[in-house]
Parts: sequence; structure tokens; C-alpha cells
Amino acid sequence: MATELEELIGFLSAPSPPVKKIAVDIVRDYTGSEDGLESLGKYSNVVLPSLSRLLGEKKVVSEPAAQALVNLSQKPELAGKMVEMHMVRTSMETLYKQDCEITSLLIMLLVNLTQLDAGIDSLLQSADEKMHGLYVMKLVRSFCSSSCEGKVDPFEHVASILVNISKKEDGRKLLLDQKRCLLKQIVRNDSKSLLRKRGVAGTIRNCCFEAENQLQNLLLISEFLWPALLLPVAGNKVYSEEDTRKMPLELASALSIEREPVTDPEIRVQALEAIYLLILQEAGRRAFWSVNGPRILQVGYADEDDPKAMEAYERAGSLLIQESGLNEELTETSS
Repeated sequence: MATELEELIGFLSAPSPPVKKIAVDIVRDYTGSEDGLESLGKYSNVVLPSLSRLLGEKKVVSEPAAQALVNLSQKPELAGKMVEMHMVRTSMETLYKQDCEITSLLIMLLVNLTQLDAGIDSLLQSADEKMHGLYVMKLVRSFCSSSCEGKVDPFEHVASILVNISKKEDGRKLLLDQKRCLLKQIVRNDSKSLLRKRGVAGTIRNCCFEAENQLQNLLLISEFLWPALLLPVAGNKVYSEEDTRKMPLELASALSIEREPVTDPEIRVQALEAIYLLILQEAGRRAFWSVNGPRILQVGYADEDDPKAMEAYERAGSLLIQESGLNEELTETSS
């Protein structure tokens, strides 16, 4: 004899829209508690496909279904089952259907699924040579064209997806592929959204782990890369003409005037870690000197008060000590 929960899950496939609506609302509410998640997890082979089929229906049904899937996907074992049943593909196909009304929820679902290596591989379409990278290209395009300052930004959580996929070598290689120019598009994203800023900084930092083999590809976008990395760590000072004349125009212009400081230490740490990875390479150090990067580190360090960020400044500065004695200057400035 079926339990009450089994009967409830069965109603997700009911032909009657009102019955289906009531059932999906109750299931969604179940996923709001740990006990509910555990109970539904026992019927994952039934409840997950049933909820997945509802994503293409009208918003009154698709929204609570998506909310339930987002909550369920917080459990790694359930997220793994979703990936196995091609939930990444279902989410992407639904996301890019005309008049999709659950965009933000589908993006959040993809954030959770790409916490898993299998989810990343599915989003990268690693198994399909012809389609490889298409999903990511679509998401990057949407991310870079949808910033809505002061309004609902349905694609802002793509920032977290980009961080997730760039943790894997295959993801980094895709983003650094010069034919696709994906990292260049991401780096140029200019938004006041903290989530977006953190995501861009984290993605750049992850991609810089490929500096040993892909430094040339990284430096090909230096016009955008150096400002993205150096402006957050430049401190609050208006730089002198002597300092800025040694910098490219895009840096010099920004640092010659008063500007809004980057108050989030996580972004500064990520930028400094990316700089460190770049200047580990001799050509990276030369490029860094060419934009007067050491001077920017020196000034930024003087304004820094976050212990983790200060440590990241010192770590980057230590690589330059033999060439400039910068590390000693940083220490003197702080004393």
C-alpha cells in the first residue's frame, strides 16, 4: 500500500492542472526542511523525473518545481542523480526556450549541479565534440549582456557557474580558447553587483592557474586583464602623473581620479592571487613591470588592513624582491 508521500509524488503527474499545482506546492514546501529533503530523497528515482517534467509548464507549476529541484540539489547525492538523468541538458533547453519565466531558478540549479565534476562535464558537453562548449558560450553571452543595475538580474548567478567550471582544467581551457574569446568577454563585464564582481575575480584567478602553459593567451587580453586585476588592489590614493605616465591609458585614467574603492577583501585577495600566478612566469613579470604594477602593489599595500589581503600582497611582492626590492618598501610603508 502506497504511503502518503508516494501518493503525493504520484499527483505530480496528475492530468488535472489544479491537482498538479497543489501537489508541486506541497513537495516544494517539503524541500524547505532537512527532514523533508531526507524523506523525498528516498523516492528520488520518482520525484526527480516528475519535477523535471514540470519545468516546461506554466509558471504556477514550473516555479515551485524548480524551487524544489534547487533545494534538493543542495544534497550532493541527489545532485549526482540529477546529473545522471541529464538535468543539466533539461535546464539549458528550458532556459533558452522563448518566454522562460524561471530563469533565475534554473541558473541556481545549474550552480548547484556544477559543484560536482560530473555536472561540470555535462555543462561543458565534454562527451560531444561537435557541441562542446555551446552551453557555456550561451551562458557567458547572457551573463555579459544582461546586467540590470538596480533591477532583477536573472543571470547574475552565472558568475558562480563560471567559478565552478574554471576549477577544472577542461573548463579553464575552454574559457581561454582564443577562438571563443570567453574570458575576454567575462573580464570586460563591468557591474556594481558584488556577486558578479566576485565571480569575475574568481574566474580570472582560476584561469591564471594555466599561466605556465597559456600565458600568451592571458596576455593577449592584457588591455582588459590588468585593469581587472590591478584596480581592485590599487588602494584609495589618486596617483601622481609620474606614476601614471608609466601605465597604459586604461589604468592611468582610472587611477588619476578619485574612485570608488573595492571594499570586499575577497575580491582583492583573488586579484592578488591571480597576479601572483601570472608573475611566477618570467614573461608575466615583464608584462607586470610594463604597466607599473609594482608601484600599484606598493600603494595598495599601504592602504590595506585585511590580514589575508596583506599576506597576498606580500606573497606577490616577494616574487619581485630580487628585481626591485619592492618587498622591503612594502614593509617600510606599513611600519
